[in-house]
Amino acid sequence: MAQRHDLTDSAAGSAVPAVTGEALAGYLRGQATEFLRALRLHRETGGGPNGSGGGTADAVDAARALRRSARRISGSLHTFRPLLDPDWSEEIRPELAWLSGTLALEHACESRLDRLLLALHRLSGATTVPTQTSGTGAGAATAVSAAASTSASASQKTALQRATATAPRPTPDRGNLTVGAAKAGALLDRQLTLARTRAHSTALQALGSSRFHAVADKVAVLASEVPLAPHAATTDPRPLAAAAEERLTDAVAALPLVTAGHPYNAEALIHGLSPDPAPHPQDAPWHQVRLLLRLHRYALEVLHGDDAPPHVRLLSAGQALDRHRDASEAAAAAAQAARTPRIAPATAYALGVLHADQRHEVEAARYAFQRSWQKQTIGTGTS
Repeated sequence: MAQRHDLTDSAAGSAVPAVTGEALAGYLRGQATEFLRALRLHRETGGGPNGSGGGTADAVDAARALRRSARRISGSLHTFRPLLDPDWSEEIRPELAWLSGTLALEHACESRLDRLLLALHRLSGATTVPTQTSGTGAGAATAVSAAASTSASASQKTALQRATATAPRPTPDRGNLTVGAAKAGALLDRQLTLARTRAHSTALQALGSSRFHAVADKVAVLASEVPLAPHAATTDPRPLAAAAEERLTDAVAALPLVTAGHPYNAEALIHGLSPDPAPHPQDAPWHQVRLLLRLHRYALEVLHGDDAPPHVRLLSAGQALDRHRDASEAAAAAAQAARTPRIAPATAYALGVLHADQRHEVEAARYAFQRSWQKQTIGTGTS
């Protein structure tokens, strides 16, 4: 069982001053104002959901700010729901989560493609990053397992360096890999560009829908009036924030941190090579910890407001979990591409090596989180 510690007080560096539900109200009003400001900027720039329509940096920033404020409002409503009008809270919270998730899809597809193409470039030793090409051949998705196993055995000697990102990854058979890398990159480009286009259309439809306008109207009201429960003005929100921290601590305690303490986890890689297209079974608890860590951070923002010092260890842990999520989804995309019918064996081999590389990234991220969290426990446990 992980050592339990109070991140709420220790992260602030001093005792938290007396707060009531009015702190939550002020925080929600501030986030609602940010949401409306981002929405106005987004409309003024005329960009798509992630700025791809107008292609301006302002449009990208506006879409990011919309997602950011929507996540924070939704997360705070979840953590502090006893302090809010229950009917109103349960009505708007899932709508904000829907909006945030919808707007994030296009950016996720773009980032995933960039990540995979750069990894192919690094693994194959090509002089240019793989770009769109034409042509497919015949092959089988089972090549993913064989190719990734080759990469895995070659990686064991330098796994520690890879986990800490201080040394280059070992090189698989570059002769075979280079042959398939271009076509693998083209296949990924086609599939993820199509997914991005669909996500873009979905987001555009969402932003023009009556559902979104209803959400925006509720947020506009929230910017001036927060429907607190009658007792909220005299209720201390810190126990609710502590409960969010406890849920996080319990979820971390349930993770296989002993295994994650090793920079190379061969068992997890083997499970990652399953031909089952379902999400990787070992990843779900880590994704849940990432969500709970965000909720904990948002709760600290409610308690401390703009006076809160930067929570370096929490941010470090969150960055490791972001890497974990990105690598996990990239590995799934590589495996999905390898299941494409009639691809050439060299293409399947390249995708298999790419899949193994991203699963190694998953393990490296878990290792980084474990070290970050261990420092957190030691740091707060000895203070």
